[in-house]
Amino acid sequence: MKVILQAFEWYLPADGKHWKRLAQTIPDFKKLGLSGIWLPPASKAASGMEDVGYGTYDLFDLGEFDQKGSIATKYGTKEDYLELIKQLHENGIEAYADIVFNHMMGADDTEVIEADVKAEDDRLNEVESDKTVEVWTKFTFPGRKGKYDDYIWTSHNFTGVDYDERTEENEILEFEGHEWDDNVDDENNNFDFLMGADLDFSVPETVAQLEKWGKWFVDTTQIDGFRLDAIKHIDFEYFKTWLDKRQEQMEKEPFVVGEYWSDDIEKLEYYLSQSGGQIQLFDVPLHFNLDQAASTNGDFDMRGIYANTMIERHPELAVSFVDNHDTQEGQALESWIQPWFKEQAYGLILLRKRGTPCVFWGDLYGIPEQNVEPVGINLRRMLALCGHADFVSEYDYFDDADRIGWTNEIEIEGEKTGLATLLTNRKGGTKYMIVNESQAGKVYVDLLGRHAIPITLDEKGGAEFHVDDASISVWIDQDLLSKINPLAELEGE
Repeated sequence: MKVILQAFEWYLPADGKHWKRLAQTIPDFKKLGLSGIWLPPASKAASGMEDVGYGTYDLFDLGEFDQKGSIATKYGTKEDYLELIKQLHENGIEAYADIVFNHMMGADDTEVIEADVKAEDDRLNEVESDKTVEVWTKFTFPGRKGKYDDYIWTSHNFTGVDYDERTEENEILEFEGHEWDDNVDDENNNFDFLMGADLDFSVPETVAQLEKWGKWFVDTTQIDGFRLDAIKHIDFEYFKTWLDKRQEQMEKEPFVVGEYWSDDIEKLEYYLSQSGGQIQLFDVPLHFNLDQAASTNGDFDMRGIYANTMIERHPELAVSFVDNHDTQEGQALESWIQPWFKEQAYGLILLRKRGTPCVFWGDLYGIPEQNVEPVGINLRRMLALCGHADFVSEYDYFDDADRIGWTNEIEIEGEKTGLATLLTNRKGGTKYMIVNESQAGKVYVDLLGRHAIPITLDEKGGAEFHVDDASISVWIDQDLLSKINPLAELEGE
């Protein structure tokens, strides 16, 4: 089963060593069965080594030029980045690049132009017309000196900004001769503008530059796919052509997932209808269902955990996740899943046939800056099982508001077996579930180690499976468990 890792979190040290750390961690990635690694933005950003990477300054600077106070990015040098991707490939793991096309930040010079001031909460409502403003929109990249590309970005390439240097005021400015894209999210009536200097995708030179960079980047890195940032703010049809050209260039279909941050499944479905069917989406509605289940003192009806989610509606296009860099505590989209529910949440994305699960670095390896410990060995056990197994079939037992379960037929290391998962956000107990008639008489044990007493399956291949209060249990064939190398290796940790 395909499973990916978001290989960073917001509070990593700004020491320029993360690419090297990831390369050193590849043996663990292999042991856990990871298929692909989502890498953070590799291009130089406005705050140099202090920037997580989403304030894009120079796309062509992958940590090669002395710009914004350093040669390296927060994560390392171009050489380190390319070496990491090479080593991932040598170990059979794909690498996915985080692409930020919505905006640019950290311009090298200002321009004086005319602009209309728009209302913060209604971007189509004009507050003031034809205002003379001074804006940071000229990107000359003096440190790169024209290597790879000598194009100079100016206000011609952008729709607007949110800061007037002349008055030192923050306000939403739409440039004269430009208009917000209309095929974007309708929050604030129009949510084209998010931050920085907003790229205008109706300008041919802007589109041409992004195409030129895309070809250069793929040729340079041999990347396998893309995570697309802030797509709700970018013309919904833009990526059709860009991705078509990348697929032709790569001579394969790249893995592509977009970040459309909304819990409204109807909005996600509309985006899918407009974007050409090449882009999978993060299952943000499922994340918020998990958040509710974790934060409502057991009052959430677990039978509806997948209601109105990508997993329910479009499983083949769903990338499920528990948390990410934006939901961490202290971030703008903070919605951190409470620790007591993390194992259940990961069971709901890792031990299912539907969707592509994405595990968060902070959950797997911890967040030292915030004193957040890794979720622990049980996450690693579930991840290794997911990464090394093929989920053949699935049957749900979603018949109780507190305790839900399901069974699977899986194939792992050439052998077919069964799996039974039971979890609760409140009271523990038992549930009778049938795994498969072929499993009759087999002895099942709890992979997560909470229940010491094995269970023998009846003639139907079923049994009363147990789960503790506010917990999860995962039951698997005792004889096969000891033969599964990836799981056996974890037991010494």
